[in-house]
Amino acid sequence: MNREKRQQIFSRLRENIADPRSDLEFQSNFELLISVLLSAQATDISVNKATARLYPVANTPEKMLAFGEDSVREYIKTIGLFNSKAKNVIATCEILIEQHGSQVPDDRAALEALPGVGRKTANVILNIAFGHPTIAVDTHIFRVSNRTGIAPGKDVLSVEKRLLKFVPEEFKLHAHHWLILHGRYTCIARKPRCGSCIIEDLCEFKHKNID
Repeated sequence: MNREKRQQIFSRLRENIADPRSDLEFQSNFELLISVLLSAQATDISVNKATARLYPVANTPEKMLAFGEDSVREYIKTIGLFNSKAKNVIATCEILIEQHGSQVPDDRAALEALPGVGRKTANVILNIAFGHPTIAVDTHIFRVSNRTGIAPGKDVLSVEKRLLKFVPEEFKLHAHHWLILHGRYTCIARKPRCGSCIIEDLCEFKHKNID
């Protein structure tokens, strides 16, 4: 795919959603961190339902730590992998308090040192909380990048690197959200909604579903 076509694709995505937002519901960088940590292998809807009950009683590292692992587990038990996630939440709170003054760090290495936080989660935090032009490649973005031809790659890291290389600079800040929303609601896995896709004519997918 050439530069001009990518420019047109992101221009249309921006026209469609000028100010894209995460589907996760949060009121602070700490809540964002915990929500993203909980969202691994879980839907944003399930995370929002759990945190709607959790955050009113524990919305800071100190309050979450005092709340305790058992209580956190009880509040998030509807989310997949809730046992390990509850453990990671408490361990993360301890590190935030002891090493970062209870603040979410604006640093990739520090974020990835937190329990349960990998490169993808760190990218989300850096992008949403701190305005870094990072791109967190999940299953939706991986699919859209390969299917459309925007940034094909064999694994998430190669796709991330190609997106950072190929996405025009003016679109990098919100590219993560545009691509994930496009993959979640239009370029879906089993039967992509090509007939209602705003970039269908620019997409290089060979097996389009135009019905």
